[in-house]
Amino acid sequence: MSSIKANIFTNYVSQFYVAGIGILMVPFYIRYMGAEAYGLIGFYTLLQSWFMLLDMGLTPTMQRETARFHGGSIDAISFRRVVRALEGLFLGVSIIGGGVLFFSSGYIAYSWLKASSLPYSEVHAAIGTMAFIIAFRWMGGLYRGAIVGSEKLAWLGGFNAFLATIKSLGVVPLLLFVGVAPRIFFGYQLVIALIELIGLMLYAYRLLPDIPKGAVLSWDIRHIRPLLRFSLTLAFTSSVWILTTQMDKLVLSKILPLADYGYFTLAVLVASVVIMISSPVGSAIMPRLSKCDAAGDSSGLILVYKNATQLVSVVAGSAAITLVFCAERVLYVWTGDHELARQAAPVLQAYALGNGVLAVGAFPYYLQYAKGDLRVHFIWNIGSLIVLVPSVIWVAERYGGVGAGYVWLVMNLLGVLTLPPLIHHKFYPGLNRKWFSDDVLVIFASGACAGLVVTLLLATGADRWLQLIEVLAVGIAVLSASSLASAEIRKRLNKLRVFLLQRATA
Repeated sequence: MSSIKANIFTNYVSQFYVAGIGILMVPFYIRYMGAEAYGLIGFYTLLQSWFMLLDMGLTPTMQRETARFHGGSIDAISFRRVVRALEGLFLGVSIIGGGVLFFSSGYIAYSWLKASSLPYSEVHAAIGTMAFIIAFRWMGGLYRGAIVGSEKLAWLGGFNAFLATIKSLGVVPLLLFVGVAPRIFFGYQLVIALIELIGLMLYAYRLLPDIPKGAVLSWDIRHIRPLLRFSLTLAFTSSVWILTTQMDKLVLSKILPLADYGYFTLAVLVASVVIMISSPVGSAIMPRLSKCDAAGDSSGLILVYKNATQLVSVVAGSAAITLVFCAERVLYVWTGDHELARQAAPVLQAYALGNGVLAVGAFPYYLQYAKGDLRVHFIWNIGSLIVLVPSVIWVAERYGGVGAGYVWLVMNLLGVLTLPPLIHHKFYPGLNRKWFSDDVLVIFASGACAGLVVTLLLATGADRWLQLIEVLAVGIAVLSASSLASAEIRKRLNKLRVFLLQRATA
């Protein structure tokens, strides 16, 4: 069994590299392609999220069944039949969903997006290409689920880093020497998407168990019928998640000029760093929690759960708090544009803090996932769908990106105050108070206090390098205070101190 610590570390290295190279390339894209073209890239990201509505809970089901197979809960032939049934569904949905998007590209280019400098034919061609990219990438999600469920995260991290490199840096010669038209950019991304799908499929098949001699492996929906209740619950949860997290971006893509939407996308991209540095922990612990539950190891499950919560509270909380205090500085250091930084900073602050709350609020979902019972989340999401989505639409239409950001923040605060007590009481009564106070609140509060003190002591400099130093100073202070507030990290630091003292006196 691979080490969960190694998996988390590998995930972090991969995510930091992938996110870092993507973020560093944004000013280059805007400089050479223009703000409207970058708005198309933001719209492509939005379409990928909305395409997940077609997932029907199948990707996390694949991941969970793979983990259950490795945990000994299902036999090899049953697992292979599940994989074959899921492959058929993924392929069908990929063809249908990609086809609908392709044939809708003309309407989207002409009637939805508000481009002023890009010609209609260019936008139309770019969106048509997006349809194929999204279909290929979504199909690859099935094989990602098998790889994550097998806990082969080191390979997956390396593969993701390879893809990020050729995706971000490989397109530079094309833009410099061939042309900066969006159709050239997305044509290159289509090639990368095909490479990604083939690579994931080949490696996933290496991990699948051999088919027993004499067994027949045919496509049959009956092989996943016992999983449909769990899958459909996940599907509804995912659908509501997409509606509540992407509705603001969809509305703004309609009401904002494409160039302004590109600037909004910049702020949301920076805020997404908070989720990027927390999601590797979730990816690493979900298979482990499922295995612990399958083995009846409740104490091991709770230990992994609490320690991972503290880790996310420290890293994601520190990132969110730093961005709240240094939003304008970060944007200026990144882009060199004072006016852009000033306008986008409030959006960044709201989304960054909302993402920080979301990062820890996701843990009760991981617990339900491991238990195979998403009933509480299901009921909560119905309420979210009824109340929050119309609120996002109403506020985004009137107050733009800033209003949408604060709806996002309030939504996540309500979720983290409401869901964890219910879910913890259902599965592990008595867990919630210590989880919330020791693993979340004290860590966030310590980081916020440190960030406030250091920010008040600093005077904003005019030079970009000086502002970068100021951001680093705030970040280090917040991270140090948050780390010292974590019982698990204090325990590890104390072990290190004892070890060093023993070595010094030896």
